Amino acid sequence: MFAVLKTGGKQYRVQAGDVLRVEKLAAAAGDKIQFNEILMVGATVGTPLVDGAGVQAEVIDQIKGDKVIHFVKRRRKHGSKRTKGHRQQLTLLRVTDILEKGADKSGVMAAVGAGSVSASAVEAAKPAKKAAPKKAEAKAEKPAKAAPKAEAAGADDLKALSGVGPALEKKLHEAGVTTFAQIAGWSDADIAEMDEKLSFKGRIEREGWVEQAKKLAK
Repeated sequence: MFAVLKTGGKQYRVQAGDVLRVEKLAAAAGDKIQFNEILMVGATVGTPLVDGAGVQAEVIDQIKGDKVIHFVKRRRKHGSKRTKGHRQQLTLLRVTDILEKGADKSGVMAAVGAGSVSASAVEAAKPAKKAAPKKAEAKAEKPAKAAPKAEAAGADDLKALSGVGPALEKKLHEAGVTTFAQIAGWSDADIAEMDEKLSFKGRIEREGWVEQAKKLAK
C-alpha cells in the first residue's frame, strides 16, 4: 500500500520501508513520528486530506543537504558582488507504517517542522497524556485558556521593523517568530530558510531586519 503525504510544503509518495529526506523536523534520532497531512492512501483520495489516515516513520538522523551557491552581482558604477553558500537542514527517516484509519488515536508524536517552531508547538505535537478524571477536567480548563494570553504578552511588536505590516507580522507569528531577540540571532542559513519558507523574496536582507532587531531587542 502507498500513501501521498505533505510536509515542508512538498508532497511525497511513500510506502513502508522507504527512506526519505524531508525538511527538518523537530525530532531526535530514534524518535517515532506520524505525518497527519495525508492526501491519498491507496485508491482513496482526500478532500483535500484523507480523514483518519496517517504515515508513521522512525527518525534515522538529522543531516544537511548538498551545498547551494547563491551569487549576486549588481551592475552599477559602484556595483558589488556577493557569494553565499547554503546547506539545507534535513531529516532522514524510514517509513514504518501506513494507517488508513485511526491515526488520530495512535498516540504517536505528530511530525512538526523545526524551522523557527515555537516550544509550545513542539509540546503540542507530543502524544497526549491520559485523560484526567471528570472532576479534575473543569479545573484544568482555566489555566489552559490563560496560556495564549501569557504567550501574547511576551511578544514584541514586530511591526517596528522596516517593511513589516500586520500581514507580515501574522506570517512571522505563524512561523513561531514573536520577538526581536529571535530575529537578531538569525544566521545566514536561518535567513535563507525563512526567506524561502515565507516567500519574503530577499526582504529580510534588503530591509536589514537582523540589524534592526539587534537594536530593538536592547
